[in-house]
Formats: sequence, structure tokens, C-alpha cells
Amino acid sequence: MNILETLGIEDRNPGACSGPEGWLKSTSEGTIDSINPTTGECIASVNLCSADDYERIMEASHRAFLEWRKVPAPLRGQLVREMGNALREKKDALGSLVTLEMGKIKAEGDGEVQEMIDIADFAVGQSRMLYGKSMHSERPDHRMYEQYHPLGIVGVISAFNFPVAVWAWNAFIAAIAGDTVIWKPSSSVPLSAIAVQNICNDVLKTHGYPGIFSLVIGRGSTIGERLINDKRIPLVSFTGSTAMGKRVSEVVARRLGRTILELGGNNAIIVDETADMEMVIPSVVFGAVGTAGQRCTSTRRVIVHESRKDELLERLVHAYKQVRIGDPLDERTLMGPVINQGTVDLYLRALEKIREKNGEIIYGGNVIERKGYFVEPVIVVGENDWDIIQEETFAPILYVIPYKDLDEALAIHNDVPQGLSSAMFTTNLLHAEQFLSARGSDCGIANINIGTSGAEIGGAFGGEKETGGGRESGSDAWKQYMRRQTNTINWSSELPLAQGITFDLND
Repeated sequence: MNILETLGIEDRNPGACSGPEGWLKSTSEGTIDSINPTTGECIASVNLCSADDYERIMEASHRAFLEWRKVPAPLRGQLVREMGNALREKKDALGSLVTLEMGKIKAEGDGEVQEMIDIADFAVGQSRMLYGKSMHSERPDHRMYEQYHPLGIVGVISAFNFPVAVWAWNAFIAAIAGDTVIWKPSSSVPLSAIAVQNICNDVLKTHGYPGIFSLVIGRGSTIGERLINDKRIPLVSFTGSTAMGKRVSEVVARRLGRTILELGGNNAIIVDETADMEMVIPSVVFGAVGTAGQRCTSTRRVIVHESRKDELLERLVHAYKQVRIGDPLDERTLMGPVINQGTVDLYLRALEKIREKNGEIIYGGNVIERKGYFVEPVIVVGENDWDIIQEETFAPILYVIPYKDLDEALAIHNDVPQGLSSAMFTTNLLHAEQFLSARGSDCGIANINIGTSGAEIGGAFGGEKETGGGRESGSDAWKQYMRRQTNTINWSSELPLAQGITFDLND
């Protein structure tokens, strides 16, 4: 049995919409091909969701929400626990499908599924900790408190680079909060989404709760626009480019909906004069080369003290020469392909801009002539104010920028439009504390002596500035998927008003 059949995808032309009624297989909108970026070959073709399909899914999701919100949160957590266990059983196959469809190496594909399992475990505990607050009223014999209620239908629009994990960050937390979820995945990786729906919905169906998770795969002009404009969806979580995130934010805000936006990153590591290079080099290489530079947390800039620049470059070049590029399902491979020809073209345009600036390309810079979409990772010595460095290029291009003192390093670090992940390597406590202070990194994530890539699910994930400002996954991110209600109970026989106001109708 091959990977697809193991994950319940027996039809090489599957439907793209799932709901309580099972899979819908409309043919009116045509199909999209899932392409293996390692070979350029079609894995399967998926029938696109129609407007009528979307409406059926939406109505079913709303009906499911009306029942799901009544289920006690700890019981919702138990069902998420079972979904996590089901993912454990399918981890190897699902990780392989992520690798096959997206191109990240097998270890990263498995790691992404492990993130889903971890967030399921986190959500189980959180289901018993949807805490409100109590407070003292200024009026006698009154009790005040806050509580959280389910929000409704949550729309999740995810990107190709994490075909399954980002959905789980949102969906499992939304589920324990009492919400239902409609997911529009990237059209580049539809099979991974279908497999996840098969696994999770089998668990929910067994327990009599179909329709909690739904899937709609379709064109942005048909399905994406409907989803972000739909007033029945109070919250849209969007992961993607800053340009598209602005569009989503504007549309949803116009109808006074909520958004969680996880947009571009231009992440930097500061390497000071005291840094331990034995830690720096593997962190930089994994951050810049992992997932072929297609993570929103990928390391794109290294800001290095001028006294360590030559050493850093020499060691980086040596390390890059050890990076084995090839079939991501081969356990010896450290870097697989980029997602498609469009990304190869993006890579080449970035190199043209670097050459226009007379940038010094220290390593790489070539498209690898073989089947699929393979490029060499690149190391460039550059200047932070170049337009190309100010942009997020979703490819394995690393810029090395020297600095003289820490104030200059921090100014360079923060002088980009994005603000997602950041790191400093240092053994100087004062430098570390300054980097983490209010006058240090302006990013949503700031690390000391670990890289920019590979966040744990226990902390809230997200960034500032053009990264969007949203938070997903751990900490108190659950509150975004619920509505807060303030309650006051008068248990006296009097009716005192707040602020001592009198309103006597007997005069």
C-alpha cells in the first residue's frame, strides 16, 4: 500500500470539500494538480470546491457549531486527545506525504506532524483551563466575573510551507474552545490537507460529532474571497505573504471581524564578539537552509561583529559544502527542493538584484540541473539598506552584514519592515539582556543562543510590524478563539446603580 492509500486517499482524483456529509466531488470548477517538487511530476489531481459546495459546508459547519458549543470543554479536549493519538499512529505516513508534496526533508516532515501531536496534547490540558476572572463590585451584594464562550466558525487559510502544522495550531485550540473550523489550505499542497481531514474526522465521526472540521480547496477568487467576506465567520486566521495579509485584514475589518495574521519574516541573528561559533554555525545553517529557506522563521540575515566576520564566513562556507541536496525522502538529504518554478524564478531575480548592488556572493547562486526544483543555498555579504535585503525572499539566500558595536547591530537588526523571529549568540550577559529588553529586538520572538527557526508550541507564536501582530499556538492564544463576557449578579433586594447614580421614579 502506498502513502496515499495508507492515509485514506484511494482516489487519484479526490474531492476537495469535506463536511458532515463526507466528501463532495463537484467537477464544475475543474481540478488542480498536486506536484511533487522533487520530480516535477503530478501526484494526483484534486477537484476544486464550487460556490455551492462552499455554501453547503458553511451551513453544515454552523449547524455543527450550535451543538458543539454545548459540549463540555473537557470532553472536547478528550476528542482532541484521540485525534492526537490517531496522528501518532499515522505520523510516519503523514510526514512522508508532507515531504512528498512540499519538498521538506523527511525529518522535517515528521517534525511537522509531531507539532500537530504536541499542540493536541497542549489543547487537552487547556480544555480544563479556560479561565475567567472574578472581581469585586463597587455595589453591595453584587458579584462580578468574566467568562469565555465559544466564538463560532473559525476560518483558517494556511500556506504551503507548513501544510498541516499551522492548521493544527488553530484548529485544535479552536475545537477545545467550542468552535468549528473551515480550512482553506494552499493549492500547492492539497493532499496533505485531505489526509489530515481523513484522520481527524474519522475520530469525530466515531463519536458522533461530524462537521467540526471542514475543508474547502478552491481558487482564491472563488473560495478565498467568499471565506474572508463571510460574516458568518467571526475569526479568520491567515498565514501567507504580507501583501495578501493586508488584503485579508482590510476585508475582514470592513465587516468588523477578527483576524490572526502570520505574515512575512526577515529574521536575523546577531553574532557578537563573544559568541561560541560551535553553536552559531549549525544554528545559522539550519535556519537558512532548512525547508530550503521557505520558513517564515528562516534565518535571512546574520549581523556579525566585524572582528568575527572572516571566521564566520570561512566556517559557514565549509558547513554549506557539507549540505547534501537531493531527494527529501532520503534520510541523508539535508535540503530538498523549493516548492515550484515560481520560487526558482524568485531566487534568480533576487540574485540579479544582488549583482546589481555588486554584492559579494561567497557561496552558491546556481539552479541545479536535475528533475524538480533545486537550487544552491547562497551566502552573500551585503548591506542592510539594499531593497532586496529589506524584502523577504522565500528562498535559501543568507545575507551577512558586519557591525562595529551593539547599538549599531540592534539598529541594523530592527531596520526592516518585518518583525517575526530574532536571535543573538553571545556569552556576554549584558548584551543578552539588552537584546531582550524594550530597546533590543523589536520582534515577536527573541532568542539567546538558539536560532530563529523552530519555535516550541508552548509559547505564543507571532510577530510585529508587517508580520501582522497575531499570535497562535500556546500561552494564552486560546482567548482569540473565544468571546469574553462580563457578568454581574445582584443577589440583593435593592437596585443600586454604578458610580452612585440615583434614578428615583417616585419623585
